[in-house]
Amino acid sequence: MPATDPPLLHAAAASLAGAQRYERGALYVVATPIGNLADISLRALHLLSLADAVACEDTRVGGALLQAYGLQRPGLALIALHAHNEAQASGLVLARLAAGERVALISDAGTPAVSDPGARVVAAAVAAGHPVVPLPGASSALAALCVAGDEAGQGFVFIGFVPAKGAERDAALSDALADARTQVLFEAPHRIAALVAALAAAAPERPVTVARELTKQFESIATQPAAAWPARLAAQPHGERGEFVLVLHARAAAVVAADALPAEVLHVLDALLAELPLKQAAALAATITRLPRKRLYAEALRRRSVADDGDDPADD
Repeated sequence: MPATDPPLLHAAAASLAGAQRYERGALYVVATPIGNLADISLRALHLLSLADAVACEDTRVGGALLQAYGLQRPGLALIALHAHNEAQASGLVLARLAAGERVALISDAGTPAVSDPGARVVAAAVAAGHPVVPLPGASSALAALCVAGDEAGQGFVFIGFVPAKGAERDAALSDALADARTQVLFEAPHRIAALVAALAAAAPERPVTVARELTKQFESIATQPAAAWPARLAAQPHGERGEFVLVLHARAAAVVAADALPAEVLHVLDALLAELPLKQAAALAATITRLPRKRLYAEALRRRSVADDGDDPADD
């Protein structure tokens, strides 16, 4: 339990956040701490004190969070809303909104609908004409990004969790590595070793920031070339435990230019992409040009993506 006296905390929250109107029949998307309970916002506390129901990724976690702030109370409904029941639970939420209730949506940590359940119920609420109000707060992606020191970065691409295995995972990583922009990824403890090994093999010199257990007691944050991460992770006691956020730094402009494929290779690849599926085009281009298949596959992915957005890859 926090040391703060709940009545004093609630009074401060009401004083600073209470002037805003919190209408009934609205869905409130509430960011919660990613580890440190002190990272809750006063506005979130005030809204949770007004809510008639709280839709939680896990009602046990949500109930413990509310209890920690002295907000658990008789009559407050907790609704389980997670990846496996979101369609059904969305109906329960919509019924409460239609009845004029204030419903708060929370995940186990961070912001709902960002690599967590919630997008479906938000879309359903909007479609039904109910207001949806964001209450921003702690973000593991932004927390890692702001301490990465990525000088070459101009904005970033949020990837979240890449697919767990197979061709989809390989394609997602190839796409991320082919992109010169800053990439922010999440990874589970049992897959972190494989992820850093893949980054080390594909882009050994590219800086990677690995943030583990952000805001928690055993938080660790370090930046070094991708090639150094497999050995560092293996050498750390309990190095593969916890929640991970990785920042794959942007490639400097000089590096991007040096890594560009020759124009004649791009013409071959474009001609093949016009006639063949992506994988076949990349494989045949590798045979013709004698360049690494992975490099051509990554470029093919990038060019197909640009083409899908309505641009002409031949103008690159």
